[in-house]
Amino acid sequence: MDSQVVNLKFLITGAAGLIGNQLAKDLSKSNEVFSCYNQSKPEFGTSMRMDLQNYEMISDVFSQVKPDAVIHLGAMTGVDFCETNELIAFDINSKATELIAKQCSDVNSFLIYVSTDYVFDGELGMYNEDHNPNPISIYGKSKHDGEKAVQNFASNWCIARTSTPYGIHATKKSFPTWIIDTVKQNKLVNIVSDQFTSPTYVPNLSKMLMEISEKKINGIIHTAGTTRISRYKMAELIFDKFDLDKTLLKPVTTDQMKWDAKRPRDSSLNVTKASSVLDSKPQSLEESLEQFFDETKIK
Repeated sequence: MDSQVVNLKFLITGAAGLIGNQLAKDLSKSNEVFSCYNQSKPEFGTSMRMDLQNYEMISDVFSQVKPDAVIHLGAMTGVDFCETNELIAFDINSKATELIAKQCSDVNSFLIYVSTDYVFDGELGMYNEDHNPNPISIYGKSKHDGEKAVQNFASNWCIARTSTPYGIHATKKSFPTWIIDTVKQNKLVNIVSDQFTSPTYVPNLSKMLMEISEKKINGIIHTAGTTRISRYKMAELIFDKFDLDKTLLKPVTTDQMKWDAKRPRDSSLNVTKASSVLDSKPQSLEESLEQFFDETKIK
């Protein structure tokens, strides 16, 4: 469904990223969108520079824009980078989020904080909104700290957790794009077979986030795909869909990966709540991969 939000003033942080780019594009069809970025200028909306480590700059942007709604996507998402750069991770993912939450309270903006399945330890899988987070990496801990800041300092908020977002972007490679590009170079693709997530198609996520902002849905909501699947099984589907050479696909275990940060074994998300309260329903991986396939053919 098309969102009915008309002529609201949106501020999107991380608007040049994979999710931000799609959201800015979708929202700017019927709203005023201020697209915040640090390095790469966003394609859609009115560009505004915002360095999440420069708290004065964050305050300045808020006092200039006075948005009706804020979708806070800007984050340090490199899981291994966060592990070895703890201070930067907490500065960006936690402290900046606290300031944004306070600013939203001051100017009476509805805040959507986009969080991650990595706030969970992965011992259980299919986590619902009531499960207690127990992050095992610096990335997960810093994002969970951001969640707590939103709950403590924003007056009107939603925490939307997602998992393994993928889609098409001019410069940022998501999981399927990376696989396709690697195989085209005739290189071997090592994919972990013992890590499970809920892959989320970015255009589907964008619609869900738009609807949450339209209806001002408060609280925590899991906005991910409906399919729990291992990274390797997802890779197999991509190989089949794009008719790639399967001799280049190799299963490995997480123990074999030389990662700095621990990954949750099963951080898949239960999306029953989103499926019941939203008109834009979470999609299955089969359905969304079909759309992704069609979209890559158009590009």
